[in-house]
Amino acid sequence: MSEIKTVGVIGAGQMGAGIAQVAAQAGLRVILNDVDERAVERGVTKIQAGLEKLVQKGALTAATQAEILGRITGSGKMASLSEADFVIEAVSENEGLKKKIFAEVDGLAKEHVILASNTSSISITRLAAGTRRPERFIGMHFMNPVPVMKLVELIPGLQTSEITLQETRTLAEKLGKVTVKSDDQPGFIVNRILVPMINEAVFALGEDLGTPEDIDQAMKLGTNQPMGPLQLADFIGLDTCLAIMEVLHEGLGDDKYRPAPLLRRYVDAGWLGKKTGRGFYRYG
Repeated sequence: MSEIKTVGVIGAGQMGAGIAQVAAQAGLRVILNDVDERAVERGVTKIQAGLEKLVQKGALTAATQAEILGRITGSGKMASLSEADFVIEAVSENEGLKKKIFAEVDGLAKEHVILASNTSSISITRLAAGTRRPERFIGMHFMNPVPVMKLVELIPGLQTSEITLQETRTLAEKLGKVTVKSDDQPGFIVNRILVPMINEAVFALGEDLGTPEDIDQAMKLGTNQPMGPLQLADFIGLDTCLAIMEVLHEGLGDDKYRPAPLLRRYVDAGWLGKKTGRGFYRYG
């Protein structure tokens, strides 16, 4: 079992930046990579802002904040990942894009390096098969926001070795996470249950069962959830919710997983939730 000192993170968006932050907080060196160098800058700025909040709360000293930031190196070049001991991909939920990235990083990474995908629904077995190290490939699904949420789903593909699962679990625990193991089925555990609930809330809205506020309030107070399903969809991103529903529908072949027409219309309109300023709610 090789020691993991440097973690490469591909994708500097909300999830990638969050993963980079918790890895750096855990004392690991991080290479935060994105094809868009401006995205890397935004990612590092986001991490800095997150750490600043911890300093303001007294949970972190300014000196420790500086040390954590000092462990993060931003890069727009994939070649920089050749230095990593473990690589986590956290780009958008697009199978073709993920396969393209893994084909490239597979040729750069050292032989012993584990490649992990933060996919929320795509088959790990299929992604692994596109690499020359399928036994060193695994799903490592973090929850959003990564610095706050404790869970990581570990998803071995059909080819994933037991030692790869053990090493990935050890890394997740070093990052302060609690792990669950899911079989490699569409949506894994969390999204297999969560996203159909969100989808049903969208069906209910489309059928005028209630306003977004009433549907969310009913679910918050009636089932003791911290956030209503429509607000949560806005936070996740409606495009991501739709992508997951399409994976569930296609992978499981059951009509109960068909995406709500209103969800598709919102995505077509570019109303993707909080990140675009409008979803089921409007954001300033």
